[in-house]
Amino acid sequence: MSTMRELKGRIGSVQSSQKITSAMKMISSAKLRKAEQALRGMAPYREQLQLTINNLLEADREYESPLAQQRPVHRVALILLASDEGLCGAYNSNLYKALLSRLSELHAAFPGQLAIDVYPAGKKVISAVEHTVGITVCRRDYFHAKSTPDELKRLVGELTASFLAGEYDRVECIYTHYKSVATQTVRTRQLLPVSIEDMQSGRKRPSRVTPYIYEPDCATIFETVMPLFVNASLIEACLQSRTSEQGARILAMQTASDNAGKLLDELRIEYNKLRQQGITNELLDIMGGSVR
Repeated sequence: MSTMRELKGRIGSVQSSQKITSAMKMISSAKLRKAEQALRGMAPYREQLQLTINNLLEADREYESPLAQQRPVHRVALILLASDEGLCGAYNSNLYKALLSRLSELHAAFPGQLAIDVYPAGKKVISAVEHTVGITVCRRDYFHAKSTPDELKRLVGELTASFLAGEYDRVECIYTHYKSVATQTVRTRQLLPVSIEDMQSGRKRPSRVTPYIYEPDCATIFETVMPLFVNASLIEACLQSRTSEQGARILAMQTASDNAGKLLDELRIEYNKLRQQGITNELLDIMGGSVR
């Protein structure tokens, strides 16, 4: 049975932990607001690029971008977007589970000798990815959980060049999609080849296609817009992941604070019981001495 001194020490320790978790929740809340602003600012840019591509396709232009070329899949590049920091619940473990699930799906969809290269971002999953069997880990010093848009553009340029050279037949990104502070879902986004069907499926076709005069020609516009769209897709996925990380950390710190509060109540009740028992024993000793 714990003594009063031990309980008092545990109460102080839990109170300190509760202060830390509350402070971390406040910090993550501030970071979440900034991440949401960046995400909202990125969405119109990507949507406008997608709208431009759809308008070109709807104008009956006979052009097929090399970035949209479908071919037999023999080698795949997977980009895994995780975090450098912990204390965010099951955020990183869910991403790693999604990676394992996607590996199984790829091997089932493309039986035979399928080579898979994984580009991990985030210190919390790199160790697990390096011990995964059947993949090749490709690390880049400039690619990490807090990469700038220029560094992400550099990675996209490298993967795009590899795709055009035939080194990769497909490039995908595994990330966490942000819905709310309480809800984040792991998703897989295909970056290359660009899926024209998926782009057009999410948009209602207009009843009448307005004729456009393109300057310069349609092929030149495609060659300019398509790489921008691929780059914007990866940047948006990174922003989604960073926003989801802060949301997951807020939820984890709130849960930790609530659990600390419940534990404090239990410890204080036990401490008060021991204190009352001690007072009662002292009163009994005094009464017994007075009787004698």
